[in-house]
Amino acid sequence: MGPKPTIRLLVSNKMISFETFLSRPEFEQWRDHFSESLATRAKPKRHGDLSNWLSHLNALPKATPSIVKLHSDAITIGHTDDLNQVQRQQLHDALHSLKPWRKGPFQFFDTYIDTEWRSDWKWQRLLPHLSSLEDKLVLDVGCGTGYHGWRMLGSGARYVMGIDPSMRFLVQFLCAQHYINHASFDFLPIGIEDMPKKMHYFDTVFSMGVLYHRRRAINHLYELKGLLKNEGELVLETLIMDDIEGGLFTPEGRYAQMRNVWSILTVEAILEMLNSAGFKGARCVDQTITSLDEQRSTYWMQFHSLKEFLDPQDKSKTIEGHPAPKRGIFIAYK
Repeated sequence: MGPKPTIRLLVSNKMISFETFLSRPEFEQWRDHFSESLATRAKPKRHGDLSNWLSHLNALPKATPSIVKLHSDAITIGHTDDLNQVQRQQLHDALHSLKPWRKGPFQFFDTYIDTEWRSDWKWQRLLPHLSSLEDKLVLDVGCGTGYHGWRMLGSGARYVMGIDPSMRFLVQFLCAQHYINHASFDFLPIGIEDMPKKMHYFDTVFSMGVLYHRRRAINHLYELKGLLKNEGELVLETLIMDDIEGGLFTPEGRYAQMRNVWSILTVEAILEMLNSAGFKGARCVDQTITSLDEQRSTYWMQFHSLKEFLDPQDKSKTIEGHPAPKRGIFIAYK
């Protein structure tokens, strides 16, 4: 092998380095692939606000948290007394400047980040149906802030890779990693299409909130399958609808104000598609209508949220007149 590749994202003298990840011996055979994907995705010109976000990350006060809880509803980092009053204000200001915070919640010392989504509720719904994550190698596709990845580590995972092309999410993840400093969690700002094909590496792969953004849902399932070991477990969470002619709904225009919604399927259509992709034991373990308590605007996400995306006269419909968001969780095995 030649010299190890070096990928650094340099913006206004502020830097994010992926060298630690690229130096992991377990990924040596895919190192060039990851290096190329990161170099393509992490070009500064793609992320005009990144320099500002990194300045807030660098403004976090230095501290050693007296406690870290990865198994509680809010990812908990430190105690109020770990910081002095000036540091607590610095922390709050830096974190608030990185809003909107969409996936959580998080407790940074005395600062509670009440995110747009109560992601802990989704975790509570899927956890009883999930195989043990103890000592597992896990991939979280579309990982957002990394909230669920931290919960996976809290459930005993040996290693978690989170992938999401959003640089804001990466910086928010790095805020937690700044204090937790966990060697077994890597966040890569790439999409699933940037992953090595037929990697066959992970024991468990999560895809939550991704399928309906794919033009061809079956292709996404094949991508997920290619990342799993034999007998590996897939956790798929996505929008569903109860009654659709042909089992597939693709809205003209937006759905609940979301762009690029291509594949809202019935439970039966998803199960059939999982079987067609070669998964076994596919089952739907949860169906839940998204409530105004689970997704809402907060001090940490001050833009419009689900309330504004629903018909004000009929909350069972979106503002466009479609059935309101309902989400299903599916478990299947390779």
